[in-house]
This record gives sequence, C-alpha cells and structure tokens, in this order.
Amino acid sequence: MRPAPRLAALAATAGLLAAACSAPSNGPAAPADDTFVIGLGSEFDTLSPVMGYAPDGGSLIYEGLMSRRADLSLAPAVAAAPPVVSEDGRTVTFTLRDGLKFHDGTELTSADVEYTYEAVLDGANNSPIRGDYAAIERVDAPDEKTVVFRLRHPYAPLVQRTTLGIVPEGAPPAGDRPVGSGPYRFVSRTPGDKIVLEANRDHRAGAPALGRVVLAFAEDDNVRATRMSAGEFDATILPPRAAARFEGQGGVTVHTVPSADYRGIMFPLDHPVTGDRAVRRALGLAVDRQAMVDTILAGAGTPAFGPVSPDTSWHNPEVTGAPAGDPGAARDLLDEAGWKPGEDGVRVKDGVRASFTLMYPAGDSLRKELALATASDAKAVGLDVRLAGLDWDAIEPRMAEDALIMGYGSPYDPDYLNYELFHSSYARQGFFNPGGYDDPEVDRLLETGRRSGDPAERKEAYLGFQKIVHDDAVWTYLVFLEHVYVIRGDYQGVRPGVEAHEHALGGLFRDVHTWRPAP
Repeated sequence: MRPAPRLAALAATAGLLAAACSAPSNGPAAPADDTFVIGLGSEFDTLSPVMGYAPDGGSLIYEGLMSRRADLSLAPAVAAAPPVVSEDGRTVTFTLRDGLKFHDGTELTSADVEYTYEAVLDGANNSPIRGDYAAIERVDAPDEKTVVFRLRHPYAPLVQRTTLGIVPEGAPPAGDRPVGSGPYRFVSRTPGDKIVLEANRDHRAGAPALGRVVLAFAEDDNVRATRMSAGEFDATILPPRAAARFEGQGGVTVHTVPSADYRGIMFPLDHPVTGDRAVRRALGLAVDRQAMVDTILAGAGTPAFGPVSPDTSWHNPEVTGAPAGDPGAARDLLDEAGWKPGEDGVRVKDGVRASFTLMYPAGDSLRKELALATASDAKAVGLDVRLAGLDWDAIEPRMAEDALIMGYGSPYDPDYLNYELFHSSYARQGFFNPGGYDDPEVDRLLETGRRSGDPAERKEAYLGFQKIVHDDAVWTYLVFLEHVYVIRGDYQGVRPGVEAHEHALGGLFRDVHTWRPAP
C-alpha cells in the first residue's frame, strides 16, 4: 500500500516506539509501508477489559472466550468450542484451546480467565461493567483448560457476555500497558492523538496482512473528512453527508452498514419543564423524523421511536409513531396539560416558560444537525429549545439539569444497555440513566428479562418494558443510523454486518486483522 509522506514518518516513529516499549516479537518488524491508519471519532477511556474496554469483542488487542461474527452469531475464540450449559442454566463450562499465548509469550490458561472475571466483579476495582456480570456467583478453574461459571440464577445473555477480553493473571486493572492474545499487540499510546499496534505474528489464526495499525483520534467529523481527503487516514467513519464527497471517487470505497445505533434526546426528569411527561410526549409528536433521515442522514437511516431496533426479533411493534410528526396533536396535548402560548409564542404553565437547554458534543456534526432540527420543530409547537454545543467534560456534570442528544443501541440481547439506561439502580451513574428514571414496573420487567431462563417470559418482559418507556416518553428517539465507512484501496475480507453503537474498535474495523489487499 502506498503511504503518504506523513504516514511513512509515522510508521518510522512507531517502529522506534516498538523497539523501546513493546514486547519482543518472534517475527520480522513490519515494513514502513505496511501501516494502516484508521481515523476514529472518539478516544477510548481505558484499554482495560476489566474497566469496560470493548466488552462486546470489538478489540484487536484482546480475545474473549467467544467472538462475534459479522452476522452477530457467536464463534469460539479463546474457547475451543461453545460452552456446555447445565439443565438448570446455572453452570456454564468452557474448555480452552491448546497452545494459547499472550503477547509477552506467557501461556493463557483458565487461571487468567478466572482472574479477569473476578477482577470485574471485585467491588474495589469499581468496574463500570460489573453489573453486567452480577449473575456470576464465582468462576472456577479446576484445571488449566477448564473454566466453570457458577451463576446465582439462569442468565440467558451470559455466553454473549463472554466476548470480554482475557487479561493475564495479576495484570493491573487499569491496563496502562495492555497485554492480550489478540491479532495485534500494543506498541504505544499518545493521549489525545493515537494508539499504535503491531501485528501479532504468533496469533493462533496467523499473522494479519496489515503489519501495523494506527488508531488516530479526531473528534470533529469535518476534521476526519479533511484528513481522509488529504491522505492522512486510510480509513475512517463519517456521518453520511460528510462521506458524500467520497462517493464515486477513484481508489476509495464507501460502505453503508445497517445498525441498531440510535440517536435520541435524554431528558433530566427533575427539570421543571422536561420533567413534565406532556412536554416530552409533545416533543416526540412534533419532530419530523423522516425529514431528519432524508436530509441530515441523506437517507442512511430510519426513524426511531424506541431503544430496540425494529430489525431485531425483540422489537415491540406497538412502539411506533408518525415518521413525519404530528404538530397539531402536539399542540393539543400541550393545551390540555395547561401549557398555554405566551406573548412571545413560547408556552407557559404556572409561570414557568416551556424552555430547556439541549446539549450536544460540539465536534459531532450529526448530533448538531439533529439538535437544530429538533429545536426548529419544537418552536413550531411553542417549545423553546436552546442549544449548547459542548465538549464531553462540560456535558457530563450538566446531565441532571439539561437535555442531551445521546447515542446508544445494540442488536444483541435486549439486556444489553437497557438495564443500565432504565433501571432505577443506575440512576445518574454517569452516562447510565442520567435522567434519573425510576419506575418500579420497568425495574421488575428488566429484572425478569435478566433472570429468567424462559425465552417466552423474557420476550414478554422486554415487550412490556418498551411499551412503558415509550408511553412515558423517557427519551425522544429520533433516528437509527446506518454507519458509513470510507476506505482507501481495495481489500478482501471486509465484512459488513448489523452493528451496535460502538465506543471501542467495533463495527467494520473489528475484523481489520482479516483484511488483505486485493490482488
């Protein structure tokens, strides 16, 4: 692959860093022209699986017991085969592959698996994903190749949760010098700029064709598009309109991939305006989701009315609405709830103006445009939505007071994300349930879905959960996205599939270790 001059220099720098910082490699050093630079829109908070890095398997550094194919099905990774589950669903047994090694050359055994999960469950580590594994009573390693999960109760999503990366026994939970068994080994990290990885030439599936991968961070969508055009990136992910310039461009491929990734408005529920369900429901009626899809997404998406994608079998078909909105019904609802138009057109109730702030991350052009469209539709029914583009450090402390354009969504089991976003035990825990939603029936349904081993009972629980959350208008859901990737060059092994809202190296890039330049 032809590198731009900057990339050649970057590869040379990475080679020096590898010599200084990385574990020795048994294979030859990657040549300078073998560097592949991926532009990502957000930086990782951590590189430690214990602390929540890539729990769904979107990592090149680590491997879990299981991995996920592009079609969302599970395949053995560190495990030699799918697990054996006891009749009561409370014992899940894995057998590990032979000959597995970490990047530092040490053998990967069941003791490492046991340590990884115990570290997640250790309250002293304060892992943000600890609640996802709360069904685990203990993990046993009766011999070097056997791992046994003992569960407090049946937990249907457990096997899906075992995509969590395995770390060496005794590894510090912070993971500042990550060591895994994946197709790439860690070389260096420059905070705010990039992470450099090099091929693990001893990987169980063979050495990746791309000898070095650089993950470069550029939060601003327009900056990523510009750097892609300038040849600084070999691949990136962009909003549809920002990617449009690359359509039909020679030597560049644009991939549009379906996802369960949504954008919606999270409301602070103690706010004098957004705490009123009538206001929230009216906004949901007022917004023209179809126009957002047609214009902001350039057709690369669908209207959203709830947190579960209609493309999954878990979706409740009652959770829907008019894609183009119904501003007349919104005005009627506000009138009935006592929100009357004031002299300036903004509605008022008991001396309170129907005004609130809607935040969005300043570098995210897609969320900015969704916020602008929402404010325009809201104004037409007498709601004053004031916009604030901020960085995440400024956004997080204000989420209990101001609304926020958020992104989440998963095509996996509905226990994913929904428990943390809507169960009262997670109220105001960072970006989990930041609005403080608390409904005992929703709690009960989410707990039933998490604990039951009966597929029919689980399905009913999640259908009921969706209906309540929709009727309460806890969020105003706007759109489900199609993810748009731009890749320079022609590669074999690029496998689009249904995607989640990823904060690790997920989506199309999760299989970059299988890509090979086309002959």
